[in-house]
Amino acid sequence: MSRKRLAKWVCGSTFVLSVLVPMVALAEEAAGAGTAPEAWQVPVARSISAGLAMGLSALAAGYAQAKIGSAGAGTLAERPEVSIWIITLQALPEVIVLLGFVSAILISG
Repeated sequence: MSRKRLAKWVCGSTFVLSVLVPMVALAEEAAGAGTAPEAWQVPVARSISAGLAMGLSALAAGYAQAKIGSAGAGTLAERPEVSIWIITLQALPEVIVLLGFVSAILISG
């Protein structure tokens, strides 16, 4: 598997899990009126969903920062005048972690 394909897979699965898993957990909670789930199922599903949202977003951000950092170090060696752009690009993946953190808080309620 090529690196670009792996990066696309990691980003795509992170997005899908951060969106679909909470939706499934909330749908299960909303459908509780029809078929009542066990009392322990909803909190466990919420906890697992929150953990997945936070953990996978952190993994994706770490992967992105590793790639940007290595490319940025090479660029800084040749062109030190673009250091502000490298710092900005290095900070952008942190948004992924913040979104995962917010998703985890919203999921855990």
